[in-house]
Amino acid sequence: MPTLTIRNIGKTVKERLRVRAARHGHSMEAELRSILRDALREERDGEPNLAEAIRRRFAPLGGVELESHPPVRVGEPPSFDP
Repeated sequence: MPTLTIRNIGKTVKERLRVRAARHGHSMEAELRSILRDALREERDGEPNLAEAIRRRFAPLGGVELESHPPVRVGEPPSFDP
């Protein structure tokens, strides 16, 4: 598993992390993992996919109704038998 080192953390931040970890019954390392996991989950959940982003962009314009495409008959596949 990869290791991440964070340097130059202020004393106040470190102390607040220590207190928060103790409150949750975690080590400081486990608490940091939890904080990072939650922060990145919120970021991912907040991003719409491309189709949703396009729909949101054009929704104020009323959208577009497209006609249904007629069915297309697909022929028999070629035979590769000798």
